Amino acid sequence: MALIHSNWLIGSAIILVALIAMALLGKKSVHSEVAINASPAAVWQVLTATDQYPQWNPSMQLLEGEFKVGQKVLYEFTQDEENQYKISATIKAIEPQKRINQTGGLPLVISYDHQYLLDASDKGTKVTIHEEYRGIYVHFWNPQPVQLAYDTLNTALKARVEQQH
Repeated sequence: MALIHSNWLIGSAIILVALIAMALLGKKSVHSEVAINASPAAVWQVLTATDQYPQWNPSMQLLEGEFKVGQKVLYEFTQDEENQYKISATIKAIEPQKRINQTGGLPLVISYDHQYLLDASDKGTKVTIHEEYRGIYVHFWNPQPVQLAYDTLNTALKARVEQQH
């Protein structure tokens, strides 16, 4: 009986260690860039006017909250025509005309660190959307549909900013 109990404890410990390793080592990311023929101030104005998102943003709609550090926000994320999700995030950092950093998810299962980065260039602004994912679930998850949604978002942001300025 003690041998069975001992084997059960050893087996449970091995499974637990494997799950923790998967959670800590699981990592994927998406990255989308676009060059916009406008200043970082013009891009920032469109990007932070979340009440205007329904007019141009096909991927993200802010349902609740504000872009303020420490605030929780709720989005409806449209991955594609068949997949829409409600996603909550916490605004971790805002550097006007440079960066918005948001985080969320379920720690150890799947969590994300999302950034909008604006970099001034000779021709305007390079906008980067970069998102890092961590957790057990990323081992089984395909980020390609999210990548395509962020490419679509960046294309729409470029059109909106260049149309207005």
